[in-house]
Amino acid sequence: MFDTAPLHDTAAPPLPVTLHDLVRDALRNRIAAGTYRPHDRLPSESALVQQFGVSRITVRHALGDLERERLIVKIPSKGSFVAASPAQHGLERLQGFAEAMAPCGHAIVNRVVRVATVVATPQVAQRLHLPAPSAVTEIHRVRLMDGQPVSLDVTWLPLAIGVRVIAADLVQRDIFRILEDDLGLALGHADLAIGAVLADAPLADALDTVPGVPMLRVDRLTHDRAGRPLDYEHLHYRADRFQYRARVERQPGLPTR
Repeated sequence: MFDTAPLHDTAAPPLPVTLHDLVRDALRNRIAAGTYRPHDRLPSESALVQQFGVSRITVRHALGDLERERLIVKIPSKGSFVAASPAQHGLERLQGFAEAMAPCGHAIVNRVVRVATVVATPQVAQRLHLPAPSAVTEIHRVRLMDGQPVSLDVTWLPLAIGVRVIAADLVQRDIFRILEDDLGLALGHADLAIGAVLADAPLADALDTVPGVPMLRVDRLTHDRAGRPLDYEHLHYRADRFQYRARVERQPGLPTR
């Protein structure tokens, strides 16, 4: 016969609420309520110790939880800052950064760091289908979104194209728009390779962060509609301010095991 006696409640008792839970939840609620807005600096650890009447280690545990939740970003020697929701760029269409971000209400401006004629490295020459050695135009730009640095873009263009691109407004415009609108080149497709790297000192300095933080790295080779490569780029994005998004459909009729 089956045992019909009621089962004992085997659920674990709730964990006790700790002081660092209380501090974390209070700060989380203030962020959610807009008391602390994106990019705002939180009070210092010493100030939080006084506000909540707890130890410094309790405050550090609370801030550590918020950092793991990606609600805040801790920058050594500067403090803890409220994280902004990262901008999202879909992979469904080939778009320049400003072209993709403007419909979301973001203001994009470029800080032009370097424009030069250089001898292409073997990698750049191979990607652009140029004989070695060949001169190319090299452009370095920091992309600012709503006044905050988001990416460092390094672009290489065949010289005949590059000398015309650098005559245009590189501060306000995407290079894609310049290629299409000013040079009459119809863009076709781009090949992307996306990975992750840790910021070295120059990259961290350019993007107003610290060495060692994770960066999203994109190698992008853009072709015209005839398949000729026009524009080769290394793009480094702050991972806390930018992400790619894609919707992937499962195809019917896939073989099963």
